[in-house]
Amino acid sequence: MDRKLKVLITDDSKLLRKKLRQELEALDCEVLEAENGKDAVMLNLQESIDCIFLDIVMPEVGGIEALQVIKEVNPDLPVVMLSSAGTPQKLMTTLKMGAMDFIQKPYSSDQIKKTIESVRKKVAGDEK
Repeated sequence: MDRKLKVLITDDSKLLRKKLRQELEALDCEVLEAENGKDAVMLNLQESIDCIFLDIVMPEVGGIEALQVIKEVNPDLPVVMLSSAGTPQKLMTTLKMGAMDFIQKPYSSDQIKKTIESVRKKVAGDEK
């Protein structure tokens, strides 16, 4: 796949967005940012996004609500949930709603790399 993946980071923590942006750009991704679920839903409608990293606990619209709307609009879009408040119940809820993966914060660079590799395979498969 020649083109860069366009990845949306959605988290109310500016520090986390900055750190994750650096990781994703090092993996040759184009990165967009949103600080809450409402902005993520709007960007998803405006841009052609390949993957969304979505925090669960955010102001205005949380990650679970945003995931629900995003999956209604774009059911095949890979969405990776990020949360430090990861409970087994939230994990199961988001996976049942169609999230591709659930990463507990603090995450490792290896987890992000593996996730991006999976997204690349999925996107390459969808483009055939």
